[in-house]
Amino acid sequence: MTTPERSEPSTVAGEREMLDGWLDYHRETLAVKCAGLDDKQLREASVPPAELTLLGLVRHMAEVERGWFRRTLSNEEAGPIYYTDDDPDGDFHIGEGDTWDEAYATWQAEIARARELSAPLSLDDVGAGRRHRETGEPYSLRWIYTHMIEEYARHNGHADLLRERIDGATGD
Repeated sequence: MTTPERSEPSTVAGEREMLDGWLDYHRETLAVKCAGLDDKQLREASVPPAELTLLGLVRHMAEVERGWFRRTLSNEEAGPIYYTDDDPDGDFHIGEGDTWDEAYATWQAEIARARELSAPLSLDDVGAGRRHRETGEPYSLRWIYTHMIEEYARHNGHADLLRERIDGATGD
């Protein structure tokens, strides 16, 4: 695996470019945290009995991208990738046959689809799919971007700790 490039977001961009930049920055940060590790290291859990792994985080973020952009924004019929009704945390449950190559490719495909679906929309456009479970309100693209940045930022904190535990690597 090659070390991915990470682009610093603009400090003077307009709102849309700023949100795109920060979302991409956080996507790239997760890839950087996984770079240079083998499948065994990517499967190392944080602290047993916890099952949190870098591979699981990548699988989880593929599910998150799919849920917010395909289901909520575009109302696509896009079923789960890794979880099931019987195993709602299946994205974090890594099996013998699960590999980095598959998880990374799936995650990148979901990111590409998210970009494709959001590109023609304005930040004020609202999703055609899933609505807020309590209020019934639709989600705007602005809300989805903000939530995705928050979701990645939180999980990148987990990735920092996992990576340091695996090989001592630290940094942003």
